[in-house]
Amino acid sequence: MFRRRFVAQSALAAVSALAFPRVLRSAATAGSKRKPNLLVFLPDQQRADTIAPYGNGRCHAPHLNRLAAQSTVFDRCYVTHPVCTPSRSSLLTGTWPHTNGCTHNNMALAPRWKTFPEMLGDTDYRTAYMGKWHLGDEVFAQRGFEEWASIEDMYQAYFSAGRDPTTISDYSKFLISRGVKTDSPDGSVSRKFASKLPIELSKPRFLEERACEFIERHRRDPFVLFVSFLEPHSPYHGPLNREHRDDEIEFEPTAHTTFGADIPLRYRLKQEYLEREFGTGPDDYRETKRNYYGLVTQIDRSIGGILGKLESLGLADDTVVVHTSDHGDMMGHHRLFEKEVMFDAASRVPYLVRMPRQRRSQRVAQPVSHIDFVPTMLDLLRAKPHAQCIGRSRVPLLRGERMPAETVFLQWSPNSGKEKVKKGTTLATADAVTRASQESTRTAVSPDGWKLNLRDTDRPELYHLLADPLETQNLFDSAAHAGVRRRMTADIVAWQEYTKDTAKLVNDSRNGSGI
Repeated sequence: MFRRRFVAQSALAAVSALAFPRVLRSAATAGSKRKPNLLVFLPDQQRADTIAPYGNGRCHAPHLNRLAAQSTVFDRCYVTHPVCTPSRSSLLTGTWPHTNGCTHNNMALAPRWKTFPEMLGDTDYRTAYMGKWHLGDEVFAQRGFEEWASIEDMYQAYFSAGRDPTTISDYSKFLISRGVKTDSPDGSVSRKFASKLPIELSKPRFLEERACEFIERHRRDPFVLFVSFLEPHSPYHGPLNREHRDDEIEFEPTAHTTFGADIPLRYRLKQEYLEREFGTGPDDYRETKRNYYGLVTQIDRSIGGILGKLESLGLADDTVVVHTSDHGDMMGHHRLFEKEVMFDAASRVPYLVRMPRQRRSQRVAQPVSHIDFVPTMLDLLRAKPHAQCIGRSRVPLLRGERMPAETVFLQWSPNSGKEKVKKGTTLATADAVTRASQESTRTAVSPDGWKLNLRDTDRPELYHLLADPLETQNLFDSAAHAGVRRRMTADIVAWQEYTKDTAKLVNDSRNGSGI
């Protein structure tokens, strides 16, 4: 009933998977004796608008821009939850965070949930995961991935029972083999230390070399390879900090915005707290963003190296290539940084899919969700749908065909610890701060451009993204938009029932929020 309801609701919505359908359909269905490879690039915290198809020609990303020119570009792709572990849990399992239990960072994915290679279930495929995992037992090969290349050394406290807590990452071992004196007695490497190394010793270059070696070794086998960069995640520092000129670093239009009482208290507290770390002036923000762009360029170069390896081995036309991110980064938008909010800068991500033999780009304007990533990838590798996945394949869009546009959903569950709050804040009482810090959000983004955020213990928001893409006018209390509010509230309620989500939301800011 839920599916039928949204198909009917969206019958009049525009669906714009348009350009070059004949070319893409033939590329997707052309006969091939070889099973298609899958190569997934998954940087951490990359905003959509860091590459040209999303409106940014300033950030130096020539390889990603070239990939986009040969891919389906999803204009409005949303994560399921704007923080690392929950988002990755959906990308790997095809389930919602509230379903699989990974509702905040540093939670291990329970064994009962199958990951993509386990669902694929095809022993012809060689499988590898390289880079940041963040779903438990960070440095150990697991969950259907035969080969593993780890880069992170900050998650030992979250190893499961029986794992050796002194095990360091493959990246740290690589640095030691190169004669680098690491910054920890056990030989492991902190993120801050790694960010100060030259590019040839950086994490992206390490992953590039390992990925190219894997592709070379398995050039005659079908393979699944995930390359998960840490960058452009903080600490916003790297060897390409000075890559971009001043005139290439645009200032966020909302960087001077101070939230009013119509915005959730948790966001107001976050805005106040982040002033200490990132400052408030144009020069402070510009320097941080320059470094962030440098990190995007750094991963772009390594992506170029890996794509070059595919081409040199004649494998590009046998490989599905995907680029996306686990969430975005506010990067000064609304005077906020990093993620953990529902604004598009944090919750909307790049999503490029290049089909085998695809030569030209097409765009899909309707909103899509990462919840459909696994069923789409299974379909592309000619595997059967898996009962675990709650989403569905979007391959028809990749072939240039039409699919009814649907409302997509996101969620936020409170962090495991307390939110960071400025000491002595006068924005609210201590009790109100505690309530706001533990708020849950459920969000709906409709095909006609409306976005509703409902919460249990904080203010709701309603934005019209087509008229107000920067999300500056909260229209929730507007009598003129009461019909939109009711319709989208009903959508969220129906989605909660369908997905067995038990969050108790308050849908009227004038009654019950207590803030």
